[in-house]
Amino acid sequence: MKKILSILFFCLISLLAMPSNAITNGELAPSFDLPGEGTAIKLSNYKGKLIYLDFWASWCGPCKQSFPWLNEMQSKYSAKGFSVVAINVDANTEDAKTFLANLPAKFVVAYDSKGLTPKAYAIKGMPSSVLIDGNGKVIYQHTGFRDTDKAQLEQVIQQALTK
Repeated sequence: MKKILSILFFCLISLLAMPSNAITNGELAPSFDLPGEGTAIKLSNYKGKLIYLDFWASWCGPCKQSFPWLNEMQSKYSAKGFSVVAINVDANTEDAKTFLANLPAKFVVAYDSKGLTPKAYAIKGMPSSVLIDGNGKVIYQHTGFRDTDKAQLEQVIQQALTK
């Protein structure tokens, strides 16, 4: 029942998050200040870094596939100024913590049970990612996650790190 409520909650948030003015590449990324594990997670704390902002939910099958890859990218590129920040959108944070107990994240996880951040970013599906440069500008967006996406996503990360 919890999963059904979470899915219905996300669908409702998705419908509310369909503004005609979706964010576009080159725009400043909407700021956020969300709870994390023991500390607040703020976009402003990552100034000067390349951020892979990942929106995910515990009920999302592709999210389960993306976490090992996100861990790999965090490990591989963190020394070059790259950070993965994952925002969980579950209505119940405990669902996210159960997910993380099975698939631990080696990157920062924030919680947005009210769904305000995905609305600000006009997120329409899970998972969705937004690449944000060191100046806080959106440079790339992607929805979904498949094994065939990995090479292209890593190439975009590599190119952004060389700019």
